[in-house]
Amino acid sequence: MPKITFTDHTGVTREVDARNGETLMEAAVKNDIPELEAECGGACACATCHVYIHHDFMPLLGEAEGAELDMLSFAEDVRPNSRLSCQVTVTEQCDGLKVSTPAPQS
Repeated sequence: MPKITFTDHTGVTREVDARNGETLMEAAVKNDIPELEAECGGACACATCHVYIHHDFMPLLGEAEGAELDMLSFAEDVRPNSRLSCQVTVTEQCDGLKVSTPAPQS
């Protein structure tokens, strides 16, 4: 079971076990990760599950494209390593993944 480390905007880290095949958003919600609202439930219809993927994992997970990129246009402080966590599927290769959440949007 891959271990994912979520770091909030204040630097507090939480390591969670994620299941292969679930999304980062599902793993975060299941483990009560703060600052990740996931209002649309994973439908890629909002940007409330916006996260930053650690640069070491960007080659594996890639950059946002298509509808995900469109939804990120509604988020604040979008960076090259920004992704919607509902669009990132966990695999064994994600073991050790580090994800940061941006400060809550106003």
